[in-house]
This record gives sequence, structure tokens and C-alpha cells, in this order.
Amino acid sequence: MAGTAPPRLQIGETTCHILSDGKHRADGGAFFGVVPRILWERIVQPDARNMIPVDVRCLLIETGDQKILVDTGHGDKFDARLRKRYGLPPERDRLIADLARAGFAPEDVTTVLMTHLHADHAGGMTRWRDQVEGGPVESTFPNATYIVQGREYDAATHPNERTIATYYPDNWQVLTGTGQLRMVMGGHDFGPHVRTETAAGHTDSLQVVWVESEGDSLLFLGDAANFAVHLERLPWVPAFDEMPILSMEAKKQLRTQILEKDPLLVFQHDPRVVTGRLVQSADERFTVVEEIVEDPVWDRGRDTAI
Repeated sequence: MAGTAPPRLQIGETTCHILSDGKHRADGGAFFGVVPRILWERIVQPDARNMIPVDVRCLLIETGDQKILVDTGHGDKFDARLRKRYGLPPERDRLIADLARAGFAPEDVTTVLMTHLHADHAGGMTRWRDQVEGGPVESTFPNATYIVQGREYDAATHPNERTIATYYPDNWQVLTGTGQLRMVMGGHDFGPHVRTETAAGHTDSLQVVWVESEGDSLLFLGDAANFAVHLERLPWVPAFDEMPILSMEAKKQLRTQILEKDPLLVFQHDPRVVTGRLVQSADERFTVVEEIVEDPVWDRGRDTAI
């Protein structure tokens, strides 16, 4: 497919592609919880309705003969009502288009690592068969094994009044029938260079993804730190984190590892910072220093569509 290739990073022997499922708009207060707007609007400017731009990034990892996709974005199954709820533009299949720009088809993906099963991460696990809206759904990545934390699957299949609005069974139900869904408990290795670890807070068993090879490393933070500022400032926790105290503890533990390993950080939702590295000053302040990678999402005019 024509268009600018997505950002490509070399981490030792592995190649990582930062893919985009586009941008949408979401309530700014939800992303910053109890933090007053007068503080968070210095980071990202809301519009008249208090809405802010939010990215949805995924990661494709090439390692050996594996092609591992981390998260699947919103997907294409939302009807007009839900697309309006989530502030989504009319274009669909953005992730698949970016995958093609990187040189791959859905059939090439061997593993899909789900950080968790919220709608903006899991919507692309399945798609309408033959693009018939409202009809049966099928696996988006027919040759892949989908990896989900077992406790996250339990939470998704037994939602409560707070969580039911973001767990959609048609994102994963068909995968149980095809045998593609695999549950794991806790951290897991996927070959010599890719591993997950849990970072409870946003959900009970949110998982982050490490890529480590030849002394170099990358950390895909998912919703453990939506924006760079969430990692810099421990008390800045989104309102939709189910266990905010655990979110802060998870960020503490992650920051210890990050300072030790100095990985390149990938932020899944930050509208300004795609990648960066965490540094600690002499007075123990934490700052993410942005490392610029080409983010062609802006060049494709996606932000003007929302």
C-alpha cells in the first residue's frame, strides 16, 4: 500500500515498527484523574468540550521467524454511535493500513500480545467477515496466537458495572472457537528477546512488553503510563485506572528497572511524545527526554479528521 512507512527501530537483533491505529479525541479529565485542569492543560491543550487528542499506537516486533504484534487498536467494528462515543474519525482499518506500509499482511503476524482487553486495545482482534457490518466476525490475524493474561480474561468475561462499558465480547469470543486464544499467568518469555511482565493498576493484570537484544532494550508501556508525564509524576493517574494506588506502585517499580536498563520507551497514547528515555536529576526529579522518531501519522492528515 502506498504511503509513508511507519517508524522503524533496531533493537539489537530485533526490528520494531511503531504502528498507528490513528488518533481520536477523549475527555481530558479522564486521562488525568484528580489532577486539576490548570496543571494538565500545560501538557496537552483541551478544546472547548474538554476533549484532547489521543494516539493509539501498536508495536510490531520482528524477532527470528516471529512477527509479534502488541495490541490491535480500536479495529473497525464500531458503529456510528460508538465511533462518536470514542471520538473516532470515519476511516477504518488504520492499523491494517499501517501494517501494509511496513510491508506486512495480517496473515504474517504469528503472535498478538494483548496488554489488556479494553476496547481501544482489543477492538482489532477481530473484524467483520467480508466487511459486512453487523454480520459475523472473524480473526483479524488468522495465523496468530493471541496472548492474554488469564486474570484479564476473567475480568473481561465477568465485567462489573464500572468495566462493562469497555469490554466487548465480540473482540475475542470467536477466537476461543478457533483455538487462537491462549491465557498466561504473570510474566512470560516469547523467545530470547521479547518478554512481558505485569504492572497492575490500570487493570488487575495489565502487562507491559520488553524487547531486549545485544545490550539494547525497548519498553512498550501501554496503559501503565499513557503519556510521558504519567511516568514522570507518580500521582498523575488516569481516572479510568481501576486501582490507582497500584498504578503508582507499578510506576515506581518500572522506573527502577528503566533507570537500570535505560530502554527506549514507547508511549501508546501520548499525542506529543512517541519515544523517549527517562532520566533522573540530582534532586531526584524524573524527566522523559524525547527521542524523535518520524511519526508520519501527522503527515497522513489523520489529526485533521477528528
